[in-house]
Amino acid sequence: MRSRVTMVLAVVAVLLGGVLLVPAAYARLAGNDGSAGGGGGGSVAAPSPTPPPSPTLAAGPVSVNFKGDFYSWALLDRETGKISGSPNMTATSSTESMIKAWIVSDYLRQLGDKEPTAALKKAASSAIRDSNDDAANMVYKAAGGSYSVPAGGQPGPVIKRAISICGLTDTKRGNVTKYEGYWSFTRMSPRDAVRLGDCIADGKAAGPKWTKWVLSEMSKVQGTTAAKDQKLKSGGGRWGIINGLPKSITAQGPVSIKNGWTPLYYDGNWHVNCLAVNDKWSLAVMLRYPIKNGLDYGAQVCASVATQLVTPQPGAALKVPQQPVGKL
Repeated sequence: MRSRVTMVLAVVAVLLGGVLLVPAAYARLAGNDGSAGGGGGGSVAAPSPTPPPSPTLAAGPVSVNFKGDFYSWALLDRETGKISGSPNMTATSSTESMIKAWIVSDYLRQLGDKEPTAALKKAASSAIRDSNDDAANMVYKAAGGSYSVPAGGQPGPVIKRAISICGLTDTKRGNVTKYEGYWSFTRMSPRDAVRLGDCIADGKAAGPKWTKWVLSEMSKVQGTTAAKDQKLKSGGGRWGIINGLPKSITAQGPVSIKNGWTPLYYDGNWHVNCLAVNDKWSLAVMLRYPIKNGLDYGAQVCASVATQLVTPQPGAALKVPQQPVGKL
């Protein structure tokens, strides 16, 4: 019996020794033998794979088979301030309802810490969420706006403040004689539109008390391009850039948007503008194309531009650094 016990203990000892021996041998092969320096083989740690960057929008080539009178876009990197875009990103078109985000911001900034009346706060919300024209007119008047045409070709006070506060360089009052005093005919470039988006997002437009409120309202724009959502003086405006963004971007946080769209029969074109901004970028696409092509056409162009600027592109391979070869 004792001999069997002795034999069992001996076998166990050999097995334990082997278990202890394997890690020690592996450590020597990996060059991690516990020595502090020396000639044979230093410690080599395999680098971790480079984590994929968070998806965002960045400057890049954009190709759209556009058929119409005007197509232009611009992208502002809010971290660097750099603006990129189409070669004609300084050319202008009428803003239509896109300017409503500024009208609301301008009015609320002037209030400071005061609260608007319940009627005006409701109007400010409806001007953005529902793109309601009557609501926007009410807020525009409260902000000091007027439809009379200022002398000397200058824009009215509300738009003039947008130019000075947001550093706009291409924006002008409307150029259609009958309507040139109206906010919707304000001429703006995509370059200025992304500056306007940045101005709203960084707090200069609406001020410290109201910026979050305005951005929140812009993130809650509702309604589609469908006929049932389009009314004479209001309409569904949740389309365009927002539809071109993958979930990997929209899941990072709210994207604030304000589109502008009107079929203008004096030139036979839809005037369609898309503006979107988040904490990293501001993007604008501005279009004029034949009315017969419909609103969906413009919405799809805006979405396509956004999708093409996403980086990294969906499905892009993750780059894994090559592991250095250690000395044995």
